[in-house]
Amino acid sequence: MFDLRYHVASLAAVFIALVVGILVGVGISGRGFVDDVERDRLNEDIAELREALDAANERASDFERRQEAAQEFVESAYPVLVENRLAGKRVAVLVVGSFDPTLEAVTDLVGEEAGGSLARVRAVRVPLPVEEVESRLESNPDFGGYVGQDELGNLGRDLGRELVTGGASPLWDALAPDLLEQRAFEGVEEADAVVVIRSVEPQQAETAAFLAGLYSGVASLGKPAVGVEPSRVVQSAIPVFQRHSLSTVDGVDTPVGRLALVLVLAGAGNTGDYGVRDTADDGILPPIEPLPQPAAGG
Repeated sequence: MFDLRYHVASLAAVFIALVVGILVGVGISGRGFVDDVERDRLNEDIAELREALDAANERASDFERRQEAAQEFVESAYPVLVENRLAGKRVAVLVVGSFDPTLEAVTDLVGEEAGGSLARVRAVRVPLPVEEVESRLESNPDFGGYVGQDELGNLGRDLGRELVTGGASPLWDALAPDLLEQRAFEGVEEADAVVVIRSVEPQQAETAAFLAGLYSGVASLGKPAVGVEPSRVVQSAIPVFQRHSLSTVDGVDTPVGRLALVLVLAGAGNTGDYGVRDTADDGILPPIEPLPQPAAGG
């Protein structure tokens, strides 16, 4: 959690050491490039910079110790903080692209660590096969209003809503042969929360318009809806998720990221953007509320 400040302190120490080296090389050279007065002044500067170097090295060491202590605390407290946090809650997962390790981390978190269950998991094929999708829409008189590139956003929106509400899902059923890459946990119950993962590079043109509607549809029903990604990505999807009203969590492959995700999915008003990057406008973690205590037997 202190990586950035630790690296800043380390870079400061390196910079100061470099300046000291330059001054030593120039100011007290035996070749006499400066007079005695100037040499005395440079010696004073060198002494001050060496003190600053020692202080910077100490700060870097302090940050490193704090980072290690915080990491140990999170790892030791994590199982207690997430246990049963999602008990009784059903979570739907939408993947843009193919199933990947981030999905595995999310499903393990929901079902095994936090006591929830998976309502359904669907991976959408991208780029969107526009011609095939429109052909299927045209063949069904109930879906004529979705035909045309101008309607791709509306199509995505209503698919997003069907993913959350469960039950009858005529659009997903009609488009599954062309739209779905993979699927799992096909329950019919309404989801209490949704996780969105993008496992591919950013999309353009018609696919981007469709995905904008899909994200907005998932977020439109008042359920906790969270876009997530691991610590290391080539190009972050977080800004895209934010533009379409999803909460976000980065670093979901770390204990602190997984804890943030559970807290947002659990509800209690914990919407927002969490993690360790500069896109985490609301901090590292949402507030951690105590779980209700089970009623005593009478």
